[in-house]
Amino acid sequence: MPLYTLRDNSITPLPSTSFRAEQVYERADLQRLLRDQIEILFPDERAMVLAEEFGDWEDSRRRIDLLCLDGDANLVVVELKRTESGGHMELQGLRYAAMVSTMTFDQAAQAHAHYLNQRSKADKNPEHQARKAILSFLGWEEPQDDGFAANVRILLASQDFHRELTTTVMWLLERDIDIRCVRLTPYKLDDDQIVLNVEQVIPLPEAAEYQIRVREKRQLERAERSRLGRSKIDLTLGEQSWTRLTKREAMLRTILHLFNSGISPEQIADTIPWRKRNQFLIHAEGTLNAQEFCTAAAGLIPDTRRTFRPELWYCENKQLMHYRGKTWALVKRWGQRTPEALRNLMDLANEKGVENASKMAFEVHES
Repeated sequence: MPLYTLRDNSITPLPSTSFRAEQVYERADLQRLLRDQIEILFPDERAMVLAEEFGDWEDSRRRIDLLCLDGDANLVVVELKRTESGGHMELQGLRYAAMVSTMTFDQAAQAHAHYLNQRSKADKNPEHQARKAILSFLGWEEPQDDGFAANVRILLASQDFHRELTTTVMWLLERDIDIRCVRLTPYKLDDDQIVLNVEQVIPLPEAAEYQIRVREKRQLERAERSRLGRSKIDLTLGEQSWTRLTKREAMLRTILHLFNSGISPEQIADTIPWRKRNQFLIHAEGTLNAQEFCTAAAGLIPDTRRTFRPELWYCENKQLMHYRGKTWALVKRWGQRTPEALRNLMDLANEKGVENASKMAFEVHES
């Protein structure tokens, strides 16, 4: 977004420039100035610089531009670029975040002591000075390794970011990686003075609270899906009963029971309308054995972009269904709506008068 100068008779846009054109360098200028005014990158929160050009790991010459600590004791990897694309800084940020993710309080104090020595700000006992500075910043009376560096955040600051980078960052945000992009746009005044516009572009500050709520909701949903994915099912079909079946096993036994009771694959498919038929029941022409079926089904599944993979389908001889000159197979993958599918299948059995339909039942158990 451009900046403007407001005069009596006009509103005039300021001409934008580039760090390269103004001979502003990453390390010698941007990094040097921002390390002493780190609040520029953290306008709404507290942060302190732990280390500069940090690379305390074996077999690596890579360095984090600025390693910071926020008010919640989280580490923040800050990567700076003066380019108009950002390069591959999101990949660098991820690599560095992984490298420092196991950092302890003592290691952070050692890194900060080294930083104080680098800056000629250390006293006679720099490590004691560093520990005291970190504790004071966090408001702690003593180190708390359990509460230190529970999360590692990533902050990318550049003149601009190309689409591939921003797409990656948005994808990472959706997967609960705390990463943000801060745009540093230089403008040139008439007297050649440089004005720097600093704005967080991803995530937008006004959307941050909403995104946190969405992220928390996704986390709860994933936990629920995981819980359901581990659930087991007790199943009764007439005179037969099984305990602790997986969802896929319960579906296979129930559908085969209905099919063997005279209900067609098409009628079975119609009871589960939220799944397209060829996504969970597929067929091939002819009365085929397992090998013949897999050969006939090879390639793309009709009306989908999916390729037939035998390991994802029940296509052994005893699992295949033969009906009116066709051979049918059932998919193995079943999700959180499996109980609803089982209820619909049992309702179908009652509707069609399947023998002992009244004795069909199931119960779901959490693992």
